[in-house]
Amino acid sequence: MPTVKQVCHHIRSKNAGPFWVTLDLFFDGPDNYRRYADSPVLGPELIERLYGADPRLVKKYPVPKLNMVKISYARTNVQGGEVERDMHCGQQFVRLLDIELDV
Repeated sequence: MPTVKQVCHHIRSKNAGPFWVTLDLFFDGPDNYRRYADSPVLGPELIERLYGADPRLVKKYPVPKLNMVKISYARTNVQGGEVERDMHCGQQFVRLLDIELDV
């Protein structure tokens, strides 16, 4: 099965304010976007498993014109808190790279 890094040409993560994180998956074309954007693998359960986020607070936004999916989730700790390890969330996307997608 293909992995996220094999079907996306760019993947990033960033702050969406002090209480939210956003993951952006830019698929490498419309075919892979149509094939994988709605994959149940990229759902709230995955975000809960990888990031400890409450699955009820995971939001998924398809952006077909950009062949992109945006996934936002509530942080488990506020930005800049005592246990912060990645204040700007710039490295959080790495956990997605080897996730296998189904069709």
